[in-house]
Formats: sequence, structure tokens, C-alpha cells
Amino acid sequence: MAVSLDEIDVRLLTALQEDADRTNVELARMVGLSPAATLHRVRRLKESGVIRVISAQLDPAACGFALQVYVAATLARHDVRSAQKFDDLIRSLPQIIAADTVAGETDYLLTVVARDVPELQQVLASLATRGGQRLVTYLRLDEIKPPSRLPLSPI
Repeated sequence: MAVSLDEIDVRLLTALQEDADRTNVELARMVGLSPAATLHRVRRLKESGVIRVISAQLDPAACGFALQVYVAATLARHDVRSAQKFDDLIRSLPQIIAADTVAGETDYLLTVVARDVPELQQVLASLATRGGQRLVTYLRLDEIKPPSRLPLSPI
């Protein structure tokens, strides 16, 4: 269920999406509240689940991960135990930086980073031996649009 957001919430969230490193004083100045009121709002947005986490976005290539691939994975078996086993594997592999279950021809879409081809092969082998029947890999060539902020408006 969506949380009700007013204009100040939207301005706060937009500012944080643009630069989550802003100080509380900067945020307060931007939205026209006192620092205490701003801190209270940000805490409320965190507690309500609107703000999941405040983090830095890193460039994989600059951090030494020359390969970034997308993997469409289809499970060999579609039962709760098999899916849980595969989910646990995905969570345990640090090279898998994003994972979603999807409806359609495949069961999962994964974003995988690797320093080199042997590291990528290790990840793919782990997926194949733990329930991934069909793995289709797409090499990421270039980023056209980086992850962007949500187009928020008051609710």
C-alpha cells in the first residue's frame, strides 16, 4: 500500500534521490523546515518503508568489475523447496548485485558483475548446479540511462 506523501515529503525524497549525501541542515534549507522537523520527516519515511536504505551508487568498472552481465535463469523444478534453495544461492553470491523473480519465459532476471571470465564462469556454474536449468546471459555493453529517481508527486 502506498504511503501518503505531501509536497514536503516529495521535495525531501527528490533531494535525497539526487544526492543522499546531503546533510540534514542542507535538506532542511531546501524544503523550508527546521533541522529537527526535517530529521523527524526523514525518520518517518524510513520507518514507513518509503526510504529503504540510503547508499552510494558505485561504478562497477571503476571498482575492477570489467564484466557486467544480465542472466535470465529458468529453474529445472518449480516447487517451493527448489525455489528457496535457488533464492538462498542468489543471496549468497556477492557477484549477483540485483535479482528479481519475473513472470514470463524465465523465472529470474539477475545482474551479475565479475572481474574476469573465470569468475563469471564460477557464478554461472553455481547457478547451473543449484537448480538453474536454463541460463541465458546478456553482456552489458553500455549504460544508456543510469538508475534514476522515481517521478514522485504528492499522494
